[in-house]
Amino acid sequence: MKYKIGTRGSLLSVAQTNWVIIELKKKSPETEFEIITIKTKGDTDASPLFSINQKGIFEKEIDRAVIQRKVDFAVHSMKDVPTELPDELVLASIPKREAANDVFISRDGSTLEKIKKGATVGTSSLRRAVELKKIRPDLNIIPIRGNIESRIRKIGDGKFDAVVLAQAGILRLGLDVKFEKLSPEDFPPSPGQGAIAIIARKDSTTLIELLKKIEDYESRCAIEAERALSIFVDSGCRFPVGALAQTKDGKLTLRVRVYSVDGNKSINVEKTGHSSLAVDLGKQVADELAKKGVANLAKNWREKVEEWNKK
Repeated sequence: MKYKIGTRGSLLSVAQTNWVIIELKKKSPETEFEIITIKTKGDTDASPLFSINQKGIFEKEIDRAVIQRKVDFAVHSMKDVPTELPDELVLASIPKREAANDVFISRDGSTLEKIKKGATVGTSSLRRAVELKKIRPDLNIIPIRGNIESRIRKIGDGKFDAVVLAQAGILRLGLDVKFEKLSPEDFPPSPGQGAIAIIARKDSTTLIELLKKIEDYESRCAIEAERALSIFVDSGCRFPVGALAQTKDGKLTLRVRVYSVDGNKSINVEKTGHSSLAVDLGKQVADELAKKGVANLAKNWREKVEEWNKK
């Protein structure tokens, strides 16, 4: 049996897909795989992410190829996958999650606390921008796009003093780069950060059975809770939400933080439930956020983004 895998052409996407292949080969040595790279809107549009009013910019074209049977399944970074999939598709497998936290990489090795006043820091994320400003309001936060290697290279080129990235990407690429690990308490990550999503057609029964063999139960529970939360608060590039679910002793704890546009106000919610009821936990946290006024924060964020995009 041979399967075609759709993914983006970035080094990270290909590295993630090769990792998936290695894990699948452990379960089914006789099965063959072929990587098919596909360009997405996110690859061709260099605009800041918050200025692109479309969901799934890094995966839509790839998932369409799965639906059209041009490829058999797709490998994505989980945080790029919209919470609602086309009817033909299913989130078939979630392998063991890599580190979910962010990292701070600077030209001279300075930490976020020690870097010079007014330093220029690059990030593609509104969430990271507001978290940075909360801790260091003096910093000059500039949108940055491109793959992980090019973002790091821009530090060496002198275009930025530092950048903030997901640690998972650094680890999966095996990059030898010095970084400061940012605490999830201060920098709660995007829902799904650090996890891989494997998408397949619902009718691919035999394939899904194989993909399930590399699923990690605890990672599935955590991601389901985070994605359930995202559905009900409609988080995304235009409304930043930090959320991380973690399991311990069969219990799942979901911690969420949402900031106001100026970063002066935040809503924090933490709830614990049974791992098997991950989706319910996500809904409960979303309900608590609603009671605390998350709708107003979301409205303010989207209005602010529209204002920025008109400039």
